[in-house]
Amino acid sequence: MPTIYDRLGVRPIINACGPNTRLGGAIMAEPVVQAMVEASQHCVDMFELQARASAVIAEITGSEAGLVTSGAAAALLVGLAACITGLDPTKMNRLPDTTGMRNQVIVARSQRNFYDRAIRSLGVEVIEVGLSDRFSDTGVRDTEAWEIAAAITERTAAVYYLAKPHSLPPLAEVAAVAHGRGVPVVVDAAAQLPPRDNLRRFLREGADLVAFSGGKAIGGPQASGILAGRKDLVTAAMLQQLDMDVFFELWEPPTGFVDKAALPGLPHHGIGRPCKAGKEEIVGLLTALRLFSEDDSHRSARWRRLAEALLAALRDLPGVVVGLAADRRGTGIPLVEVRLAAPGDGFAVVRRLEQGEPSVRVNLSRVREGVLLLSPVCLFENQVAAIAEKLRAALS
Repeated sequence: MPTIYDRLGVRPIINACGPNTRLGGAIMAEPVVQAMVEASQHCVDMFELQARASAVIAEITGSEAGLVTSGAAAALLVGLAACITGLDPTKMNRLPDTTGMRNQVIVARSQRNFYDRAIRSLGVEVIEVGLSDRFSDTGVRDTEAWEIAAAITERTAAVYYLAKPHSLPPLAEVAAVAHGRGVPVVVDAAAQLPPRDNLRRFLREGADLVAFSGGKAIGGPQASGILAGRKDLVTAAMLQQLDMDVFFELWEPPTGFVDKAALPGLPHHGIGRPCKAGKEEIVGLLTALRLFSEDDSHRSARWRRLAEALLAALRDLPGVVVGLAADRRGTGIPLVEVRLAAPGDGFAVVRRLEQGEPSVRVNLSRVREGVLLLSPVCLFENQVAAIAEKLRAALS
């Protein structure tokens, strides 16, 4: 039966890479899809909906408050904007002009990445600290907490921390020195789920705000993200994201969500206005988050079954060595590792996998080594044989 993509003339793919943005994110469970359909048939006050979302996020993450955004990068943008402006609507109105404000964000040099454009778009200066000798193979050291402390000045708005298993200094040490100088720590944990304990871990270790992707392992809509943390910062982020075309005199935010008395007035549409999430994305994300936060043994068992089925289907292919590998991000997701006999053939094999129908996409993080990684997260059982057949053809 033709799919909506067939009717649009867009080629569906077999996604053995995982829930990446460029491949459309995760496959949503039926309860999530149904919740979004139901949400689409009603109009609601978005302040009330985000207030309820805040309560649900706080309950599940252990945070003071939460906000649904259009993705993890959006959560970083509005979260860092909140660190710059606080609850001052005059400062909110001026962004990205940060003249006279706290307009520097500190980051360990080894944690710089393409996604930190969300920081730079705010008009701040990114201050890199330390040297990552362990990555250049010239030593064993990385940035240390005292170097972050030494870099903090009266212009420091926040410390940005990229949460990865290999990230140094430890988050708890970074939080201790930052908080000692009155500076918040914003954690980018976009792809650090599972394990589900990470929903609470970074806040326990001292993060003031944490950004998660909603469209990856959580299984929510691709255009959704979570900002969780301190209530005052989440409030400031919310005020710079939601539609503020309302009269202050008539504006009655939900009790406990925003302290109207703390504001002299409302900001204009904020720098986070392009980061808005629709009612469908908010409801879908909350539904997926609840499912993700429940017992995850069923999800883990399904991934293991798919990985073992892939392993069995690929084991006898000529010219490769196949085995199971751990996800370097520490998620516990079992990956199938396909090691090519000739490492230099990696790009050619990938090109053949992606061409034609079905188009098979794999994780390319180690393709230069001649290693293809296959993730079970976005796969269905009936796609295993097709992957084996396509890889056999690509190898020949």
